[in-house]
Amino acid sequence: MPQIAQIADTYSSQIFWLLLTFGFVFFVIGLGMVPKVQGTADARDAKISGDLDAAKAAFARADEAEADYRTRDAQNRSAAQALIARAKADAAKASETRLAAADADIAQVIGAAEARIAAASNAAMAQIETVAVDAARDMVARIAGVEASDEAARNAVKAALAHG
Repeated sequence: MPQIAQIADTYSSQIFWLLLTFGFVFFVIGLGMVPKVQGTADARDAKISGDLDAAKAAFARADEAEADYRTRDAQNRSAAQALIARAKADAAKASETRLAAADADIAQVIGAAEARIAAASNAAMAQIETVAVDAARDMVARIAGVEASDEAARNAVKAALAHG
């Protein structure tokens, strides 16, 4: 084959051009493209590192905000509990005042009713005494046939009522 026979004649020139082409490609890619690719990779690494740092800072701020929220929530809860306790105490005082006023009104009504009952009882006792005196005089008159004086009958009824 003639191509194989020509290899020895063109071998050195092909190797020269091959080395020249590979050297050119190596320098173009190595000096031109690799720094650009390396710069892009470095920029990406810097961006990722910056984003991670920003995320850590945001996480720390979120933790601080949560701690502040929990502190404010605890303060608000304690303030609400104090307000509720104060409202309960005020309501209890108001209830005690109303109960005291109601008790005073009831005591006054009961006192007036007891006075009326005592007056009615005294009036009834006086009437009973008068009726008993009349009945005693009538019984003495019927049984003994003697007319008893009003004063003697009254003394006898008073003595019987005192012992009864």
